[in-house]
This record gives sequence, C-alpha cells and structure tokens, in this order.
Amino acid sequence: MPAEKTEDAKTLIETAVTRFLAEVPALAPLKLVVAVELRGRGDVQMYRLELGGRDDIKVTKGIAEDARVRVEMPRAFFNVMAKEAHVADWREAFTYGQAKATGVEQILKLIVHVVEKHEERQRTRRARH
Repeated sequence: MPAEKTEDAKTLIETAVTRFLAEVPALAPLKLVVAVELRGRGDVQMYRLELGGRDDIKVTKGIAEDARVRVEMPRAFFNVMAKEAHVADWREAFTYGQAKATGVEQILKLIVHVVEKHEERQRTRRARH
C-alpha cells in the first residue's frame, strides 16, 4: 500500500506544479531543484522536484541534497491544495504558515516578485472589464 501512496504524491506534486506554472507562466523558464517535504502522521515523505524550464518537471522520491529551495507542509493539506488551489490560495498558505519555504533568498524573492506582478496584472485586467 505505501507504494501506491508514493506514486500518488509524485503525481500530486506534478499536478500542483503544472497548475501553478499554467497560472504564472513567467515562472515556467525557471530552472530549479526543490526539496518537497510532506509531513504525515509520524513520518515525513521527501521528494526532489526538478524544474528544467518550460514543461520539464521531474519528481523523484528521496532527499534533494542539491535543492536550492525547500518546501514543507502537512501531507493532508497538500493533497487538497494540489487538486484545488490557485495561486492566491498558495500565497495565503505560505503567508499564514500552513506551508513553509526556505532556501536561497534571491530565488525566493524572485518567485514572490513574479507572483505579485502576476496578481497585479490579474487585478488590472479585472478592473478594466
């Protein structure tokens, strides 16, 4: 049974990243390795997420020693977010501590800046219509 859960987590990570990049296409060219830690009841599942630019997303189970960014959150919370969340939901999760990102400060600032610009453009578009 754990193998099914692992495959499910990999698929959910791919789904979440694909959806996020579809909403914020300016981040798609980013090449980055991210460590994803999903905390469950009494265990931590670790994944290595590699973004190779554009549609190149690779998720493998294990420790990402070469990660520049580390993302941590409870597994149950992630399960819901991966299937349903939009950029604003992710932003709120990081703002209020349900999810936590650490790592190279310049990369984190770049991602925040690009997301903020995206949301600003979305607000401007809505205001015009």
